[in-house]
Amino acid sequence: MSKQQAERDIKQLIEQLEYHNYRYYVLDDPFIPDVAYDRLMRELEALESQHPDLVRENSPSQKVGGHAARTFSEVTHAVPMRSLANAFDEDELSAFDRRVREIVELEKGLVTYVAEPKLDGLAVSLRFENGWLVQAATRGDGRSGENITQNMRQVLGEGTQLVGKDIPRVLEVRGEVFMRKSDFVDLNKRQQVAGNKLFVNPRNAAAGSLRQLDPAVTAERPLSYYGYSLGELVGGNVPETHWEIMQWLKSIGIPVSELLEQVEGVPGCLDYYQRLQADRDQLPFEIDGIVYKVSRMDWQQTLGFTAKAPRWALAHKLPAQEEVTVLENIEIQVGRTGAITPVARLQPVFVGGVTVSNATLHNKDEIDRLGVRVGDTVVVRRAGDVIPEILSVVLDLRPDGTKPFEFPDRCPVCDSAVVNESDGVIARCSGGLICPAQRKENIKHFASRKAMDIEGLGDKIVDQLLEEGLIEDVSGLYSLTVEQVSALERMAEKSASNLIAALEQSKDTTLSRFLFALGIPLVGETTAETLSAAFGDLDAILAAGEEALQQVPDIGPIVAESLVAFFAQSNNREIVNRLLESGVHWPKVEQVKVSEDSPFNEKTVVLTGTLSMARNEAKKQLQALGAKVTGSVSKNTDYVIVGADAGSKADKAETLGVPILDEATFTKMLEDAV
Repeated sequence: MSKQQAERDIKQLIEQLEYHNYRYYVLDDPFIPDVAYDRLMRELEALESQHPDLVRENSPSQKVGGHAARTFSEVTHAVPMRSLANAFDEDELSAFDRRVREIVELEKGLVTYVAEPKLDGLAVSLRFENGWLVQAATRGDGRSGENITQNMRQVLGEGTQLVGKDIPRVLEVRGEVFMRKSDFVDLNKRQQVAGNKLFVNPRNAAAGSLRQLDPAVTAERPLSYYGYSLGELVGGNVPETHWEIMQWLKSIGIPVSELLEQVEGVPGCLDYYQRLQADRDQLPFEIDGIVYKVSRMDWQQTLGFTAKAPRWALAHKLPAQEEVTVLENIEIQVGRTGAITPVARLQPVFVGGVTVSNATLHNKDEIDRLGVRVGDTVVVRRAGDVIPEILSVVLDLRPDGTKPFEFPDRCPVCDSAVVNESDGVIARCSGGLICPAQRKENIKHFASRKAMDIEGLGDKIVDQLLEEGLIEDVSGLYSLTVEQVSALERMAEKSASNLIAALEQSKDTTLSRFLFALGIPLVGETTAETLSAAFGDLDAILAAGEEALQQVPDIGPIVAESLVAFFAQSNNREIVNRLLESGVHWPKVEQVKVSEDSPFNEKTVVLTGTLSMARNEAKKQLQALGAKVTGSVSKNTDYVIVGADAGSKADKAETLGVPILDEATFTKMLEDAV
């Protein structure tokens, strides 16, 4: 490449990178993913390495601590940053206190806890060496986080150097970065004046501000920090209680919450909880709960940790925030598996830190339970990141003329019948093969390994086939030609030929695979095998009514209703006929009469671990002897057959007292049954 060409390319790359920086940092609306940005940056760095005389001062590659870094380096925590176990009511708090007292063997008296508000911010670890801040990191996955040292220097200001005597050689302080409510309001006012995007809530504003790659931006944001525990400590004396640790941190320059209190036992915890709950709206910052920590450090050591959380601390969550708004409409959505879900369209309302305009109504039973109608004033609840839900109806504000909502008995997308399953809780469209809302997922399921096993028919190809109008349903797959498939994007003639060959090969299948491939609601792999063995051919299944179907072991009324409803749809039957006409076939199912003397007759069996015979072969032999083979262990399991390296299923069987058979015993039972 000539120097002139390199100069043009460098200029172009700088312009592109600065544009993407602007979208990411200013608009908070990135146009390209990180990997594409990184690719542009690597191209720029490669060119600048080849032509160092063309490196500009304003190049994104030269902006140390600015936008050029794009991502933070990784920091491994010396001591893992664990999360907290949660409690949502008094009973769970009492259970936590009881476990603490049992483990530390406290028979009399109360446990002293340190109670503090659970701030809704971003967890950060500060590492001081010889009194100076040398590293700050986000929690990340608990083992490692992002290096945000320069940004935390802006947040802490003078707090980057500890004060006082006897400062440990190494001190890690865990705490929370947050934004006060008043600061959040002021920041959004400045954002609005500047014409910038408004932040949704203080937590997001704090997180976004702290993760700015230019520390100067962070310096302009009103962030605060409170320490709440220790990580690594080298060369210092640990006070005997958590309360003393917090007072010591305050004395050496680490900010801590002014709302910390020592409380005694469950009564003290609940009193603190109720007081802060009452003052929640008046607090200067957002909180989502109260944290209790066993104060004695020797007890903390005795209690230890689970894989995720300390056993000596608990987060007692505050009630979900609620708001009142108007239900403007109820719309019915059809999911990719045919599930019929009512969705409430609400007059937008700010609740739980976000503006909510939709809420789930779950199902018909929930609508009936609430008695909710279009036009009602409703109480909306949003708990954390949970989907907003309608809690209740304000009946005194119900307008005249409202009518009860009528749940549809026909699919709003394809007009197929709606069938109920799981004791009527779940409603589902029965038009699986022809419903546009389910079409893509149905085709993917049809082609999957345990169904028709069509190798090479991946998600992207299915998307293209539908977008190009080459297929409308699964039956259209067998009408495809090499010419049609090779014309698709990134499909050469050889790949197209391989796919057509795979389609042709898939026509030779089994009745159970075919039934499973149709995607009939509630008919999984095991149920399909049961139906195949019981009826022997498809015509017999099509002719069977609900009563005949229920005579088959493990086919209950709900599954029977689903089967009848599916095949009652003329469109579904038409597609099945087209599949058969295209050449889909299977060998005759040999119906084996199982001896009542078989040790596995009408037994529920689970296979786990590695057996000398193939898992599918073992399954077939068991089914031939009258067994139902399932994938999970429960109290209804009769046998668990274990091979080498058996895992949690064997452990669960032992816990439940389910008989465990090793492979030698299993093989002997098979031989005796023949």
